[in-house]
Amino acid sequence: MAKKKVYNITDLKSVFEELDNNKGKLALSLLDKAEFMEETLKELQIKVKTDGVVTEMCQGEYTIERENPALKSYNTTIKNYTAVIKQLNDMLPVKEEKPKDDGFEGFGDE
Repeated sequence: MAKKKVYNITDLKSVFEELDNNKGKLALSLLDKAEFMEETLKELQIKVKTDGVVTEMCQGEYTIERENPALKSYNTTIKNYTAVIKQLNDMLPVKEEKPKDDGFEGFGDE
């Protein structure tokens, strides 16, 4: 059965540079976007932890509670990030594993 190796984002550049021209270029472009989204997600996460899930918004003389805009951005970005990571994962080369020789074929030849 085919098995994929597990990579972290920094290792992926060298892997994708080895792919054929068009696929490699697309993968590197997606990887750049994934890195940007990863940094954005970290910043948004800090903002949500600091300000909370619900924030107050001034409406003239009174305030209303609303969903933190950073949380909305986080939720949208995480969906896009997940889609890009899945696409990158699907582009990784698959290494075929050779079945281990259990010695059955050679049994009795002695």
